[in-house]
Amino acid sequence: MNRGKVLLYNLKDTEKRMGVKLCLFRLGISCRDMPPEDFGHPLGYLLEQPGFAPAAPEESFADEMLVLYDLPSALFNSLLDALRAARVPVALKAVVTEHNIAWSSARLHRELAAEHEAMSRKLKKPIHR
Repeated sequence: MNRGKVLLYNLKDTEKRMGVKLCLFRLGISCRDMPPEDFGHPLGYLLEQPGFAPAAPEESFADEMLVLYDLPSALFNSLLDALRAARVPVALKAVVTEHNIAWSSARLHRELAAEHEAMSRKLKKPIHR
């Protein structure tokens, strides 16, 4: 049975990192802390998928981020519930797809950060009646 994999980025707070890892462990999901020097490699390479090669370094980023790969939908939902219950929020989360598997972590972060910013602005707008 496939249990997926999660890449962890910039979880510098020890208590939070351990909380996230405990949630993953309890659900049988493997994880890997990603060092900044790997942020330029394609996600497919980092996830050890065939056909992907290492790439040149790219800019680093400091935001916390989780990249979820190959999690069945029930397990995905269980993970989100577990993270919420454990009070270990990570704002930037992404699922690896056929469209982004060739992206670098840095590119994925840029896209997620832009989406997160747009959503935050939208939520802060006053509602007119």
